[in-house]
Amino acid sequence: MNIKQALISVSDKTGVAELASALHQLGISIISTGGTAKLLQATGIPVTEISDYTGFPEMLDGRVKTLHPKVHAGILARMDLPEHQREMEQAHIPAIDLVVVNLYPFTQTVARPDCSLAEAIENIDIGGPTMIRSAAKNFQRVAVVTDPQDYAKLLEQIKSGNGAIGAHYRFQLAQKAFSHTARYDGTISNYLTALESMDAERKPFPDQFNLSFTLAQSLRYGENPHQQAAFYRDTSDITGSLADYQQLQGKELSYNNIADTDAAWACVKTFDQPACVIVKHANPCGVAIAEDPLAAYQKAFATDPVSAFGGIIALNRPVEADLAKAVLQQFVEVIIAPEFSTEARQLLAGKANIRVLTAPLGMHDNRYELKRIDGGLLVQTPDNFHISADQLRVVTQLQPTAAQIKDCLFAWRVAKFVKSNTIVFCGNGQTLGIGAGQMSRVDSARIASIKAEQAHLDLHGSAVASDAFFPFRDGLDVLAQAGAKAVIQPGGSIRDDEVIAAADEQGIAMIFTGVRHFRH
Repeated sequence: MNIKQALISVSDKTGVAELASALHQLGISIISTGGTAKLLQATGIPVTEISDYTGFPEMLDGRVKTLHPKVHAGILARMDLPEHQREMEQAHIPAIDLVVVNLYPFTQTVARPDCSLAEAIENIDIGGPTMIRSAAKNFQRVAVVTDPQDYAKLLEQIKSGNGAIGAHYRFQLAQKAFSHTARYDGTISNYLTALESMDAERKPFPDQFNLSFTLAQSLRYGENPHQQAAFYRDTSDITGSLADYQQLQGKELSYNNIADTDAAWACVKTFDQPACVIVKHANPCGVAIAEDPLAAYQKAFATDPVSAFGGIIALNRPVEADLAKAVLQQFVEVIIAPEFSTEARQLLAGKANIRVLTAPLGMHDNRYELKRIDGGLLVQTPDNFHISADQLRVVTQLQPTAAQIKDCLFAWRVAKFVKSNTIVFCGNGQTLGIGAGQMSRVDSARIASIKAEQAHLDLHGSAVASDAFFPFRDGLDVLAQAGAKAVIQPGGSIRDDEVIAAADEQGIAMIFTGVRHFRH
């Protein structure tokens, strides 16, 4: 069925005049509302204002515009049914074949810190979602467009279909439309149910928690080949996040590739200096900062060359040819950086299976962190606390040197991204030994020192970070035996005095942060 009449009512007016002009040239009559109608009229496009179309004026400050039988019957009528045709003829209601609608900017409005409840309520669209849902329900006849990015394809479809839109594309538009209204209603629900009352401050978490993600790609499999998997992107702003990546070359990313790359990218982008993070199985196995990216990579790789095999490499600076050559000496699954030089890309292309990704640097923080459990969902705010030197508390008789404080802060930053229980030895901007994910802290300490020994790295004079307090002195004794001379930890154990005494006894400077960094 050819499109004869379109209804256009948009809050986001990007490209709408060009769309309407093209529709008019195709012989399609246009109905429009309020500001959209004024814009189209000002550009010389013939348009019937909604009040003239329905014979009923807009009222209640524009709250009631399109909520009229002539609009919704025109959208919802099934013209393949004789009884619908008869009713439409008797009521003198013509069919509406195309609905172009996007909604009041509720999300943008409530994102402002100074947004009041009254302002939020006025930005809840009523007529728009109703028209979108009506059109999407009747997709077998009506096309509905909610995204200005779809205008060009819409026009292509109309022209290639000699004035009609194919059923498959109408169905795709309906899918997108229902997703659009679901996301819109979910945002409203999240906002309103986070209020204790009309005059209360917002709570950290809403009573009804609605999520909205779009499918980015289906994956070959999940953590294991017998599991199915997919990657979804957040529908909110993702700039600076891993989800904003572009793949330049290489095999398709796997579930584990994406998870590990996220861990590496989250860590490396926290550093101001040129930095490299190498991740294996969700844990950093080498982290370093240096004067340039190549030196940072070399130091990070030296931490644990064995574990770096088949790892994920993340850098916070552009990759040049010298670094690409060095990376090609090891087996790597993924390398991600803000950009790659032409020479670096040419070199990496020689290993076609290496997944090369770019992503823009930026301190994107998800508003919430989520963990699915059986029958439920754990939700928390992100661990985005960064401590500075003036917030540290020295608790031992021995005061740390300026260099030790610098190393401690570096170790502490790395420890935040290592699975608990965590022990991280560092020195001169380089991880020297990492103990991760053990059931006891003393075992993490032993493993970290063994890792350093296997990599032929000297721990004498090193600084150590522990992501949580030492419950007993045995963990500290292991660090001292390995050669550590400074330790940073949260403190807070009932045996803090015993641990501090052990540090004094063994000539170790100890710093308390008052904050822990568990990562499960």
